[in-house]
Amino acid sequence: MRSKPIYIFLFLCISFLIYSFSIYLKPLSVKEDPRFDKKKASEGRLVWQAYNCQSCHQLYSLGGYLGPDLTNIISNPYKGEQFVRTMIKAGVKQMPSFNLADNEMNSLIEFLRSTDASGRADVRQFNVNSLGVIEQNEVK
Repeated sequence: MRSKPIYIFLFLCISFLIYSFSIYLKPLSVKEDPRFDKKKASEGRLVWQAYNCQSCHQLYSLGGYLGPDLTNIISNPYKGEQFVRTMIKAGVKQMPSFNLADNEMNSLIEFLRSTDASGRADVRQFNVNSLGVIEQNEVK
């Protein structure tokens, strides 16, 4: 009669360990995204930080408000990679022109490409429900 609680306890402990290992091992099974070079995107993030882009621009609606949110600029059909390259080189109104080296420019574009691939950024498309869960608004 007393042995049943021990079996239940052991079952719960083993289940917890299996579940914990499955969670921590899952990132090892995630495949690399072939759309961008992870190393170059990391270098691009450093370029983004070195030139203090976040003081004027936003990523995921976080950052400065002088320039536009650049999270999904690469996939924007009216803008895209060439538009970004031109704006960085030439500058416009409040944005100065940046004389980036070719490797810096390519790394920054790769960073923006990887950011774009991570999802949508417009926080106006999401609501927090009564349980505190974030849900996307219905598209009409």
